[in-house]
Amino acid sequence: MSKGQSGLGKSTLVNTLFKSQVSRKASSWNREEKIPKTVEIKAIGHVIEEGGVKMKLTVIDTPGFGDQINNENCWEPIEKYINEQYEKFLKEEVNIARKKRIPDTRVHCCLYFISPTGHSLRPLDLEFMKHLSKVVNIIPVIAKADTMTLEEKSEFKQRVRKELEVNGIEFYPQKEFDEDLEDKTENDKIRQESMPFAVVGSDKEYQVNGKRVLGRKTPWGIIEVENLNHCEFALLRDFVIRTHLQDLKEVTHNIHYETYRAKRLNDNGGLPPGEGLLGTVLPSVPATPCPTAE
Repeated sequence: MSKGQSGLGKSTLVNTLFKSQVSRKASSWNREEKIPKTVEIKAIGHVIEEGGVKMKLTVIDTPGFGDQINNENCWEPIEKYINEQYEKFLKEEVNIARKKRIPDTRVHCCLYFISPTGHSLRPLDLEFMKHLSKVVNIIPVIAKADTMTLEEKSEFKQRVRKELEVNGIEFYPQKEFDEDLEDKTENDKIRQESMPFAVVGSDKEYQVNGKRVLGRKTPWGIIEVENLNHCEFALLRDFVIRTHLQDLKEVTHNIHYETYRAKRLNDNGGLPPGEGLLGTVLPSVPATPCPTAE
């Protein structure tokens, strides 16, 4: 899922994610098409190919927020959508004759887009992430990073990390879920150096040194999206789609979904007496008499 205020290029970056080398062959995208403004939550399925292995990936594009005069509780539709996916999975899971493979529409990762102000996070961003981090894996991303100098970018990344820590907002990979020393060492480096990823998105290709590359054209040259000297898009892509994909799924299932599941099983959804979980009518079972000891 992508989330953040309006105008930060969320849809563009989502397109970039699938038009980069990780999936360019499987893409049916026309680079002449202009990306329309996202006005509703929509899920888009893609099949990407990695080393001959095909994988279905679903991206949930969401409308920007922060345009209204009153932005109170503007995270609620997103939180509701995420919980609805947990509910769908739970309904399938508690069926007596459940499917061998339960369709999984749960949100395993939320890319949260931060405006490249160079100053500090907006109160709305902090509030939004505080709520969402309880139900989904949050990965903070600085959008349009080419608007900052290298020094500004480095300082801003440090400031964002500090503000998230001070406000008790846990982003993925969460410290308490590191399984061993190797995990901790690798994830500490990501938490302290890479996060938040400073990225540039583009849906246009240009010719650079005889190669077609995704990039943004400026008066002083081409900013190459997949060039690590220009931005951290390639790091983000590899982090989400390659190195941490399975772990994102496991943390979602074992932590976020289990938290939701335990709560629903505990309160039984507030259903009236005579009904089981999620509206399933429980059959009446006659009492079996206890055998008496001889």
